[in-house]
Order: sequence, then C-alpha cells, then structure tokens
Amino acid sequence: MQDLTQLTVEIAGYVATLTLNSPPVNALTRVLNDELTLVLDHISERDDVRAVILTGAGRVFCGGADLKGRAENIKNPGDLMAHARRTRECFHAVRECAKPVIAALNGPALGAGLAIAASADILVASETASLGLPEVDVGLLGGARHAMRLFGHSRLRTMALTGRRVSGSELYRLGVVEACTPPDDLMPVARDIADTIAAKSPVSTRMSKHTMNVIEDMSLRDGYRYEQDMTAAISKTEDAREAQRAFKEKRVPVFKGC
Repeated sequence: MQDLTQLTVEIAGYVATLTLNSPPVNALTRVLNDELTLVLDHISERDDVRAVILTGAGRVFCGGADLKGRAENIKNPGDLMAHARRTRECFHAVRECAKPVIAALNGPALGAGLAIAASADILVASETASLGLPEVDVGLLGGARHAMRLFGHSRLRTMALTGRRVSGSELYRLGVVEACTPPDDLMPVARDIADTIAAKSPVSTRMSKHTMNVIEDMSLRDGYRYEQDMTAAISKTEDAREAQRAFKEKRVPVFKGC
C-alpha cells in the first residue's frame, strides 16, 4: 500500500483503525477521498482484518467537503463530473467494504462527513459529536440521500433546510448510534464492538454485510428469499461446520475464514 498523507492506518488483533487526518477539520479533500477509497478496497482483501474502526483526528470527525480544494480542482469541462464520481465512490467504498465498518464519531460529521458515517455499518458517538447537513448555508446540496438511512422524513428535512445539527445525545435517543460516550470512552467502546465482530467467523460477517447491503432496497419477499439463499451458502462453509462443532462441544470456535 502506498504512503498515506491524510489517513492513518493501524492494524492489531484483526481490527484496522483508520483515522481521518486532514487538519484542521478533516475536510474531505481529494487526497483524503482517494486514500480512504484505496485503503478500504485494500482492507477488503486482507485476511488479517475482520473489522474496521473509522474515526477522526482532533475534535472533528469530518467537517465536510473541502470547499477551497473544490474551487481549485473544478475549472475545466468534465472536472465537476469527475469530482462527483470520486466523492460518491468514496462513500460506497465504506458501504461496500467487505469488512464491517464502525464509525466512531469523535466530533461533528457534516455534509460529506455525515455521508461517510451513514455508509458505515455501526455508529457510536462521543458526547461532542453531531451530524448535520450545512450545505444550505454555502449554496450546495449533498448528503440527504445518505442521511435518509439514519433519519425520518421531518427530521431529515429540518436538517437539510435549516442546517440544524443533531447532537450525540439526541442521536442516541433516536437510535441512530449504538452509544453516546464521554470523549475518552469512545474508542474503547468502538474497539469492544470491533473485537466482538472480529471474533466471529469472517465468512459469516462478510456475507452478512453483503446480504444486508443487497436486500436493503428489495421487497420483503425478495429480500428474505435472497437472505435464505445466502444462509444456505454459509451453511456449506468450513466455518459454519466449526461453529456447530464448537457449540456441541461447548468450546470457543476457531475460525479459518473459509
């Protein structure tokens, strides 16, 4: 993997911790966008990673799009389309990463930052965290479709039309995040969830995430039929047989990822 300048990667105990590091507010620059996409694609094919924690350096998770860089990079015909494509593929890299992604929101996640968070599988928030769509204040749009995965109709439109942010405690009350913690407890809580996932069969968690992504926009009948088909496929794996043996023998299973 190439040298990274705006993303820190640490791998330990089958968990990869990715830290957005684009001071001062971890804006989604072109560099950070491309590095995050690259690393998530890389991690998808690594056997030594079974779960991912995504967080931000400093006091902000991600302050949104890099407006200064946007102005500098969008000058010629085709630049806007290329920029839009790179940005949406970054969000999809989070959602489509083969390993479950936990977003540990250490501070505000705004605009593009909200889209990154909404693309993750599990969210935990610090008491200093918030989600918001401030594009209305800078003459832009973006992030509302991703936010629809987290918020109901009225709340989403209030956020998009007023720029109002939703605090960490309110996110927990709404069930958007799994926990709202004091700042110092955020990463331990996220790590505990990641370790729990990493202890499961990597075949099962990978196929489970893939299945949930596929059935998200399906009808009840089609979605459950697809899920049944995937259950049949998982049941034929060695990890499934090991899980059943371990259950019968009352021991901890040893998964090989196949």
